[in-house]
Amino acid sequence: MAIDLFAGIPVHDYGPAAAWYEQLLGAPPAFLPNDTEAVWELAEHRYVFIEVRHEHAGHALHTIFVDDFDARLAQIAERGLKPTERETYDNGVRKAIFRDPDGNEIGFGGAPA
Repeated sequence: MAIDLFAGIPVHDYGPAAAWYEQLLGAPPAFLPNDTEAVWELAEHRYVFIEVRHEHAGHALHTIFVDDFDARLAQIAERGLKPTERETYDNGVRKAIFRDPDGNEIGFGGAPA
């Protein structure tokens, strides 16, 4: 059974949000369904999208677990973004938290170093 995932992120202002996510993810959107949404493909059949939804903006909480944690954070830093928080859990799993202009939390997780 094939499964596609679309994780939504509500934002206030489309332009600044789209620019920020392009900077975070390192690529322009994969497609634009309409004037208020932008979609990035993170991996086959796995997408994250922004959508203008004023009443819900700032409440998203997503973590993207990657196998290239250190390299990914270095690439994001080269594009001018740094995490607002970093955590290491008791089991060694690491997490870097970024906050978009609306305060939505986008985390990148990685296996123990």
